[in-house]
Parts: sequence; structure tokens; C-alpha cells
Amino acid sequence: MKSFLWFLLGAISVALLTYAPKLIQPKTEVLTETVVVKEMEGNSYELPMPEHFQFCGEQVPLDDADVYERFDRELYVNSYWHSHTILVFKRAQRWMPVIEKILKEQQVPNDFKYLCIIESDLMLNARSGSGAAGFWQFMPSTAREYGLTVTKEVDERYNVEKATLAACTYLKKAKEKLGSWTLAAAAYNRGSSGIARALEDQKVTNYYDLLLNEETSRYVFRILALKEIMQSPEKYSFELSTSQLYQPDLLRTITVNKTISNLAEFANEEGVNYKILKRYNPWLRSNKLTIRKGKSYIITLPSR
Repeated sequence: MKSFLWFLLGAISVALLTYAPKLIQPKTEVLTETVVVKEMEGNSYELPMPEHFQFCGEQVPLDDADVYERFDRELYVNSYWHSHTILVFKRAQRWMPVIEKILKEQQVPNDFKYLCIIESDLMLNARSGSGAAGFWQFMPSTAREYGLTVTKEVDERYNVEKATLAACTYLKKAKEKLGSWTLAAAAYNRGSSGIARALEDQKVTNYYDLLLNEETSRYVFRILALKEIMQSPEKYSFELSTSQLYQPDLLRTITVNKTISNLAEFANEEGVNYKILKRYNPWLRSNKLTIRKGKSYIITLPSR
């Protein structure tokens, strides 16, 4: 009886070794709506690493083994986090033209649009557990310092244009203080003073030579990885149908300089509902808008 059992177990083991790889072999193509995500050729999960790479015109030292591995890690995380990265591609079609225009006007490198993406995933009502909010994830005190209104009725951290302008001011000041755009990007996560202290304590001048906390250590590399993937989506097997991207809306603006006591009624008068009003103006945080004498706000609505 024991001999038979051993024979049976042996036969089962051989069968599993023979057929299991075929059972667990990953599919080469996954279709979701019209967005196609393909695995690498030959069913390999090896990602192509760029030989050379820059951020804001500043060289990334990929010949440094530590830098290479940290970049490699973020490429894998974002390449195989398919749902997240696909949604970023979709939202970017709508919002990148707005952000790129302001970055160019403010003479801030275009690469900082990827910082905005990793901060909020381009979600209009993004809010962290610590209280940071909006596309650029400003804390209330920092937002006010950079000219944004933050009250119970109005929170301009959710105003994409105004928050992008504030972020540009922050980044230019950080670059002036720290000496490079890469360090300015790191400062957006840890603060200019925190990065300056770390540089002084460790006797280095370069972000890639710093030993930092886990979050800030990964921060710039997350930006680099997203830049690489979004600039060359086909290299990482992202093939998105243009029809599935979220297109920019046709909009109109209204300048208001008098208090609106009921925003739902105001919306109805403008031919939309309260939900639509808040969708295009997430900076309106109450059901009314109090406007002081001499002050005005621009409200955005769909074109008629």
C-alpha cells in the first residue's frame, strides 16, 4: 500500500512539473475597453532601461549602481501598476496643456509636470491624510504663503491655474537657494530647509549623493520613471486608444464680483446644475460665495 502511495505521489509531481508552467504562463495581451496592455515580447518581464537620462536638462548618473537600481525600481512599480498608469495617461490628455502653458510662461522646466502628476495623479479633489490638497498638494499654510486663498468657502489649492502658478514660484525659489532643479524637486517633498541641512550635514552638493528618508529618496525617481514611461509608452507596452483619453472640455468663464448666496440657484440660472458647477470649480468649498468689495472670482462652466 505504501509503495502504491509513493508511486501515486511521484506521478502527480511529474505531472505538475510538466503542465504547471503552461497553466500559469501569463497572457500576452489584456484588453480592457479599447486600452491594450501587452507584456514584453517573449513573455519576459525585463524592462528596457534608458542608457542616458536627464531631468530638467540635468544628467541622471545612471552609471552609479545605486542610482540605476532606484530608477529601475520605480520603472517596474509604475509600468506594472497598470490601472494607475493608464488613468494618468487618460487624465493627462485633459490637463497637461493647461499646466505646460503655465510652466513655459513662468520659465520653469516642462519636466515639472511629472512632479504634479506624482503628487495628485491629476485628481481634482486630491487630498492627503496630512491635509495637503489639490493638483500640487499644498498644505494650507504654504498655500497662503504663496498667495492662495484658503477659507471655508474658497480653497484655491483646487484651482489648477492658480495652484500651478504658486508651485512655479516655490520651485524657482528652491532652485535659487539649492542650485539645481533636481534639488528643487526634492525640496518640494521635504522642504528647502530640510534639503539644505542634509546637503550641509553630509558634505555633498548633489541629490543623487544624499542619504535621505525613504519617501524623499524615492520621490525624484518616481518623477523620472513617470517621465520615461509617458514619453515612450510603447517601450513599456502601453497602447492607448485616443478615443479613450479624457479630452479637454469646451469651457466659458464668468467673472463675478458680487456675493452669491446660493450656488445651486446660481448654477441653475447659468443652465447647469450644482454638481457641474462644483466639477469645474472645485475651489468652491461651500454652497455660497462671499465676495468682498473690490474682489472678484472667475467661475468656469461648460460652453453653452
